[in-house]
Amino acid sequence: MGHHQFDVVGIGNAIVDITSREDHSFLEENDLVKGSMTLVDAERSAALYEVMAPGTESSGGSAANTMAGLASFGSRAGFIGKVREDQLGEVFRHDIRAAGVSFEVLSVSDSLPTARCLVVVTPDAARTMSTFLGVSSQLHPDDIDTDLVSSAKVLYCEGYIWDVDITKQAIRKAINATKAAGNQVSFTLSDSFCVERHHAEWHDLVDNTIDILFGNEAEICSLYETDDFDVALEAVRGRCPVACLTRSEKGSLIVTADDTIEVAAVPVDEVVDTSGAGDMYAAGFLHGYTSEMDLRTSAELGSAAAAEVIGHLGARPEIDLAELAARLVD
Repeated sequence: MGHHQFDVVGIGNAIVDITSREDHSFLEENDLVKGSMTLVDAERSAALYEVMAPGTESSGGSAANTMAGLASFGSRAGFIGKVREDQLGEVFRHDIRAAGVSFEVLSVSDSLPTARCLVVVTPDAARTMSTFLGVSSQLHPDDIDTDLVSSAKVLYCEGYIWDVDITKQAIRKAINATKAAGNQVSFTLSDSFCVERHHAEWHDLVDNTIDILFGNEAEICSLYETDDFDVALEAVRGRCPVACLTRSEKGSLIVTADDTIEVAAVPVDEVVDTSGAGDMYAAGFLHGYTSEMDLRTSAELGSAAAAEVIGHLGARPEIDLAELAARLVD
């Protein structure tokens, strides 16, 4: 893929995850839909935080998690997102840099607070997220360093960021700079509700812009308005060069214009928390892809990384993924 400063640069919401374990009754009492990601305002976020059990804080956000996973694999990763000069902003900046990810976007001092995502993990390992986007929703086109994004082999775009017009403009600027440099764009559908909100625009993106698409079973079915996964699979075939479709314990499929590669899920002793599974799958796949491994091996790296992260609480790996990759590739 030629000489590049970075393997992957991600763009997305810079969020601090606050994770707690709760019973299913907590969801009912607080009117939460299990497994969903809901955008909330500052008041709702504060009210939920008040009744949650003690939790852990760590830098998060879908694309940021993927960049941390890539860095753990040994890839050169950068991230673009926005935080405020406040306590959670410092948590985010410290954590992502400590994970080995380049993060140079300046904090702001006179805006909304740093974004936070309240993650409730129930005994069945499902995670239900209530996200206050805060200042992350004010990522501006001026925050996009076009030299940075054009220096990466692949730009990784988080679908969640499409929900706000100004951030949509920022991500389009990043995509245009990437394409102008002759590099590739990857995109994650993020959430089936997110797909529903941006249906027409994302059809256009898939058909005309995206090189590598990531989505789970519910998301790809939502994109093509069907309840039949096989129908959705055939609908996406050939619309973009590579579609990576994950199906939890059923594994994943890599779909190209003329091939379908099935990859089994990596078994785990106990599923503790599914947070970050899709993010780590994307990290493993993109590490393999930008290292010029074949599509099957890249997907196997994704499956292995996803298996690692669902075995413990939190959306970031607890082991060195480079060691995991070495065992798998060797």
